Amino acid sequence: MRSAKIQAFDNLGPTADEISRQVDRILTSVEFQAPKRGRNFLEFVVKETLAGRSDFLKAFTIANVVFGREASFDPQNDPVVRIEAGRIRKALERYYLVAGQADEVIITVPKGGYVPHFEYAQCSPAPAAPVTGSQKSQPINPGEHLRRKTRDKNRQPIPGLRIAMAAVLAVLLFVMAFALSAPRILTVDSPSPAISKPKVIVEFFAENGPAGASSDIARGLRDDVIGQLTLFDNIIVVADPMRSHRAANADYSLQSSVQFDRSRLRTAARLVRQSDSAVIWADNFDADLQAQNKLAIQGNIARQITNSIAQPHGAIFQPDTQTTAWPTRQDEICTLAYYSYRQNMTVQSQGATRQCLQQATQHIPDNAESWALLSLVYLDELRFRYKLGTSSPAQSLDQATAAIRRATSLAPRNPHVLQALMMVSFYRGDIDGALKAGTAAYAANPDDVEVAGEYGFRLAMSGKWQSGCELLSIALKKGVGPRGYYEIGMALCAFMNGDIEAAEQWARRSDLDSNPMHHLVLLSILGVAGKLDEAGREEAWLNIHAPLLMANVREELALRLQRPEDQERFLSGLHAAGLAFERSSAR
Repeated sequence: MRSAKIQAFDNLGPTADEISRQVDRILTSVEFQAPKRGRNFLEFVVKETLAGRSDFLKAFTIANVVFGREASFDPQNDPVVRIEAGRIRKALERYYLVAGQADEVIITVPKGGYVPHFEYAQCSPAPAAPVTGSQKSQPINPGEHLRRKTRDKNRQPIPGLRIAMAAVLAVLLFVMAFALSAPRILTVDSPSPAISKPKVIVEFFAENGPAGASSDIARGLRDDVIGQLTLFDNIIVVADPMRSHRAANADYSLQSSVQFDRSRLRTAARLVRQSDSAVIWADNFDADLQAQNKLAIQGNIARQITNSIAQPHGAIFQPDTQTTAWPTRQDEICTLAYYSYRQNMTVQSQGATRQCLQQATQHIPDNAESWALLSLVYLDELRFRYKLGTSSPAQSLDQATAAIRRATSLAPRNPHVLQALMMVSFYRGDIDGALKAGTAAYAANPDDVEVAGEYGFRLAMSGKWQSGCELLSIALKKGVGPRGYYEIGMALCAFMNGDIEAAEQWARRSDLDSNPMHHLVLLSILGVAGKLDEAGREEAWLNIHAPLLMANVREELALRLQRPEDQERFLSGLHAAGLAFERSSAR
């Protein structure tokens, strides 16, 4: 956000009326992109602060009043308030960048709490008249002036400051002059150290619609795509297709067109391999201009396009679409192998990825992310043991623990390391440690959809269904993760919420081809729905393909569902489907 300094002559913050008008201006602006409950959040914390009750703005209070949480709400383990506060901070920052640049009052919600901060923008006008002596003698009304600014001593001129600044400026000018006159060691045409990375040129987006509107959206969407692509370290982005030599050297060309049909918008995008003009990825993205403003639509579509092509498991890095083995380091190769394995989990791909990461950690022992990925591959031998045919899951869990300890010793604040720590801790039964790591991972990078999705899964399985399912839904909409992975999470969310019809629909959209746990979820859902014939077919499949799972159902449920009441609800579905289980707690 732009600087919002208070003027040197103004010792008072904005008045309550000014703040109230600014809140109304923000909430009615189409550029303030926050959901209804986020708007309620902002309105509530501002009103409470103006009323002098800012000391009561705690997570528990906000969760109860704004979000309707129960009195049993635990702010340490349920991050709903922190998540919403993060969204509001981003929405406010965007508002002031896009629509509020001329606003006189700046409202922020500083990190570390939920009490809003109010101040005049740098360009706000001076007070019309100075404060008189009689006015100074009157007490300040906290509803009218929130706090005095005690910066007078900081505004006093510092002796010799101008002389010191002039000296520093002279030194800088000398250094710049020397740098400009020195002979060039590197030329423009010298090879880049990142020559092993694929180069993507973003073509100008074609447009087909009303003059002006389609051009604006096409240009804005292309700019958003370029901005999103530059966030990825594994590719080089070329933004100027008019430079023929740059276009000729590109490995891939991203092409797109924007089409209108009244209020409907369709963006067609494709990625073309330059060496043979083969289209290696293509998709359409539809939006309703009456349901969302165009900036939100541009941002959403740009994220979907960039995630589809530039993520480590995206189109560029699929083995059958590459023209070159881009990575040159062992750890980079293994990272791509891991994400490819996650998309298509087989015994062969798991073994190859495990071996690759073991070698990578030996060759580059200080790479924390390689250790973190290795811990997850080990953990998969426990999580998906009936799919992978693991013989000793306890040993795999010990190996996962050792690997993640090594990763955290190297990079304790890395979001992907924290994500892996969350997963390993969860399956070791350290739920508090898992949620603490997940909260830190999500706070470090809330835009990482994979982190948000896994964190949401662990929250839900821990009994924080509402908060967890919200994050799962976000991850699902972004299209990340293995096929059917988040769908089974949404099936459990609907099941625990009592929406059996939606639970069945979600379960059937999950990976039912070869994942026995997903069949078990569907079996429980069908039992509650009373569809006994279909439940019988699921039971027969499980008895043939996963007999060990059927003999250890309670153990598997206790490993995943942490609350006894959630385990019992799941077992009730299996019991209704005809399976014989004792109805005691699994714990």
